[in-house]
Amino acid sequence: MKVLDLTLPTPQHNLACEEALIQWCEDGYENEILRFWEPREHFAVLGYSGKIKSEVNLGSCQTLRVPVLRRCSGGGTVLQGPGCLNYALILRIRDRDPLKDITKTNAFMMQRLKNALEPVVGPGIEMQGWCDLALGTLKFSGNAQYRKRNFLLFHGTLLLYFDISLIDRFLPIPSRQPPYRRNRSHGNFLTNLKLPSSRVKEALKESWGATEEFKNIPYETIERLARERYSKDDWNFKF
Repeated sequence: MKVLDLTLPTPQHNLACEEALIQWCEDGYENEILRFWEPREHFAVLGYSGKIKSEVNLGSCQTLRVPVLRRCSGGGTVLQGPGCLNYALILRIRDRDPLKDITKTNAFMMQRLKNALEPVVGPGIEMQGWCDLALGTLKFSGNAQYRKRNFLLFHGTLLLYFDISLIDRFLPIPSRQPPYRRNRSHGNFLTNLKLPSSRVKEALKESWGATEEFKNIPYETIERLARERYSKDDWNFKF
């Protein structure tokens, strides 16, 4: 597995990068990839089928110029910004039973992430909801997947030093929520790990045996996707 620690200038480019990487693998690149990136600005991002009207406080986002974007994977809407660490894994599906469907993949990946993080986080990590990681019942990571024919993208966000108090301003409490949330506000539901991103990255790299740098960055595809999809209202506001 190759590793890519790359934060691009805009949220649009960072979302585009993950779609470009899975396409790069689908087109014949043979190695799996682990990527990290850390947002430099705040933005809201919906899952592929997310609905703007019910999942985002659009007026607040527009007033304060917080971009509202959409990713290629499923899952709920989140607010990102400084203090978040994002990871993405591009994994080969072929002949791997734990990755053959969505449910099995979620179970396998969440256990793998839990095992990787326990040495640096300590005891108390729980797999909660559909694909959350939590300290007890306080969520610190949400995850999602996007599948193609031969490869899948499994990615997520880990809250390290994020200003959780901002979320209530930009996102309503979701109507669809896992039972363990119990309709709690964002502030009472989320927590930070309070760990340096370098320690978390090393733990994930060790877990996946990602030691060699990925150098075949498909910049042209990233730029095209950022311009033609992730910066367009007909993609970001389509539902």
